[in-house]
Amino acid sequence: MQFIQPDGWPQPKGYSNGVLAEGKTLYVGGQIGWDENEQFQSDDFSDQVRKTLENTVAILRAGGAKPEHITRMTWYITNKQEYLGALKAVGQAYRDVIGRHFPVMAMLQVVALMEDRAKVEIETTAVIPNN
Repeated sequence: MQFIQPDGWPQPKGYSNGVLAEGKTLYVGGQIGWDENEQFQSDDFSDQVRKTLENTVAILRAGGAKPEHITRMTWYITNKQEYLGALKAVGQAYRDVIGRHFPVMAMLQVVALMEDRAKVEIETTAVIPNN
């Protein structure tokens, strides 16, 4: 995996501008912050982010991938201000679960998610390198 950064551009914070990867691709459908029984344990934004990332990593592992194989994440959030207010805790949750691996990312604020209590949904793409 090679991170792509055009010359002269400022280094992005918490994500990458481009990723070049070769291998087997694993697409992870939108994950939300509920447990394996589809129950929410918290309505706190950062708690839901942590659980969403944990769910994502569980699927990665089931597919033979690791967090460092993530090439792209698309985050859907229901409240930009709630996200900004929880930024420090969200960053800590990300580093705890994913580590210091910052793939290509996009974040969109949406009116609602399909599950009423969900505050964040994340779609992920990973590329397992050829050995």
